[in-house]
Amino acid sequence: MFTTNPFDDDHLHEECGVFGIYGHAGAASHTALGLHALQHRGQEAAGIVTFDGEHFHSHRGLGHVADNFGTEAVIRQLPGHMAVGHVRYSTTGDTMLRNVQPLFADFEFGGLAIGHNGNLTNALTIRKQLVRRGCLFQSTTDTEVIVHLIAISLYSTVEERMIDALRQVEGAYSLVALTHNAVIGVRDPLGIRPLVLGRLPNEGAWIIASETCALDIVGADFVRDVEPGELVILDESGLRSIKPFAKQARRFCIFEYIYFARPDSVMEGTSVYEVRKQIGRELARESGVEADVIIPVPDSGVPAALGYAAQAGIPFELGIIRNHYVGRTFIEPTDTIRHLGVKLKHNANRAHINGKRVVLVDDSIVRGTTSTKIVEMVRQAGATEVHMRISSPPTTHSCFYGIDTPEREKLLAYRHDVAAMAKLIGVDSLAFISLDGLYRAVGETGRNAKQPQFCDACFTGDYPILLTDQEAGKLTDMLSLMTEGH
Repeated sequence: MFTTNPFDDDHLHEECGVFGIYGHAGAASHTALGLHALQHRGQEAAGIVTFDGEHFHSHRGLGHVADNFGTEAVIRQLPGHMAVGHVRYSTTGDTMLRNVQPLFADFEFGGLAIGHNGNLTNALTIRKQLVRRGCLFQSTTDTEVIVHLIAISLYSTVEERMIDALRQVEGAYSLVALTHNAVIGVRDPLGIRPLVLGRLPNEGAWIIASETCALDIVGADFVRDVEPGELVILDESGLRSIKPFAKQARRFCIFEYIYFARPDSVMEGTSVYEVRKQIGRELARESGVEADVIIPVPDSGVPAALGYAAQAGIPFELGIIRNHYVGRTFIEPTDTIRHLGVKLKHNANRAHINGKRVVLVDDSIVRGTTSTKIVEMVRQAGATEVHMRISSPPTTHSCFYGIDTPEREKLLAYRHDVAAMAKLIGVDSLAFISLDGLYRAVGETGRNAKQPQFCDACFTGDYPILLTDQEAGKLTDMLSLMTEGH
């Protein structure tokens, strides 16, 4: 029996990744390649929908992209010159086939496939209204709310219906959609979730993707970022742009730079890899400590550790080696196996640890369970001191915009201050980058408290978009308590 890895729940999980292409005979194969490059954004499921001029074709499945689109036979079943694809990590909705995207529906105007990266914060509220109107939902994802709003819209064109639907939703999103004559991309008005435009230099095909690394894999040139609140239409006339929403100050998710994006991507004109190295330099300036070796917690801690080592003038070593093939295990997750779990994923490189003062650099601490086990492993390998440096501020709040974070009460930084966290994890010292230091690393002079330049709600609780469903839930809980009190 195979089960998902039970030792990977102590991380902020990726959201989802989207890819769309118009004007290429091999649309499906290019989409599969693009999804391969975006695999880090969602590893539970993958799907592709194509259109061949007459019919829509769809293939969706649980598992990795290679599990679903690794054979020529599957790609042959997806003909057409335009396609949209999606990789998924569930933030709303269970992991089951009916929730795998792109979702597809037949409308009055024809078929529509839609894939979504992000999270709608009023989806439950709207869903209840739609159900009362008689709408029948086939999935438990918030994306289907958009599908139903498009269906009941009184506007005539697909673009107008989509705009009408999106004006009713709240939250963060990047969307790709496929109709019988176009591929459409949309980004939320605050630009929280990423979306980029690219073009194949010879064929002239247009591409929409979550990250530039998905353009690189198919040999496409980066054109530009899709603007916050922009709707782009790729069709036989080329590229069209509509900006139907009131302009707002952008609030791009700063955690994309810290962890989510692939380091070889460029986000909002800035190299993710260089930002992560700069975060490490800022960490060393803010919380330097005497040590013999700087060791990253792989893989996400590597660029920050390189920057830290360069700034501190201390050698960098791969003192922890990661096993990349632990996504699934044939071993039942018994208590004994759970106790040994971190060794399935990481192993100490004793030669570079024994007898040394070690600085461990990681991207974040969520529950703290993995950090505790890694520190214990490094001490068992002979470290005389273990200091931990984190390339993000303390994660004290849950994210409601498309990142799978635990309930706030389960976040270690919500329950404990830094000194208590250090004691629980078992390190000689613990330090996080400051919020201003993080902003300096991404090229700002610091955080503008009156108008923050990024979405940093997971560190500050400053949520830039209404949390309608959350507030409704709190109200329901309060009314329930009041009723019980009577």
